[in-house]
Amino acid sequence: MANTAEVQCPKSIAEEDRARAQMYQLLGALLGSPPSSELLSGLATLKGDDSSLGTASKQLAALAARTSPESAEREYHNLFIGLGRGELLPYTSYYLTGFLNEKPLAELRTDLMARGIQRNDDVKEPEDHIGTLCEVMAGIITGEFPCDSDVASQKAFFDAHIKKWAELFFSDLEKAQSAVFYAPVGSLGKAFMAVEAEAFAIQ
Repeated sequence: MANTAEVQCPKSIAEEDRARAQMYQLLGALLGSPPSSELLSGLATLKGDDSSLGTASKQLAALAARTSPESAEREYHNLFIGLGRGELLPYTSYYLTGFLNEKPLAELRTDLMARGIQRNDDVKEPEDHIGTLCEVMAGIITGEFPCDSDVASQKAFFDAHIKKWAELFFSDLEKAQSAVFYAPVGSLGKAFMAVEAEAFAIQ
């Protein structure tokens, strides 16, 4: 995955956690903006096995190999931007309340502030965008932020801001009418969120 979403780790972390952070960062990159030609080329080299994650990885690799940056950008626009709005609204507030900029966003902002995580000035999206949440999780795992990066800290953030809705969002993405390249992104995200939820449940 090094050529798709390289994680910069300020501290030494276990290989399993590095792989988790890379998956979060990959999902964050794919959901935050349309994939570049370099990212598509990297995705085309993904390998997989017969697990849900492995199968989604193989499907994503096959589609990335035959998807142009232009068609991926059109698909991204139709899914997440649209004329007025995209097919999907990838925000915690919308999935949990049916409206944007509601209480879940306020709770997230309070949590981010307490963890010393600051919003980038060039980011216009509300912080409860699924791409941003994946990037934050990657940063917590790798110790990029001043907050604790242990499992308890990761679990607290996941349970509060991701667990309640991310799997449903990725399932919706997997089945979205506009999704071709992004369908296996949905499958990958859904499978990964299920693995994360199961792992945190036994902590």
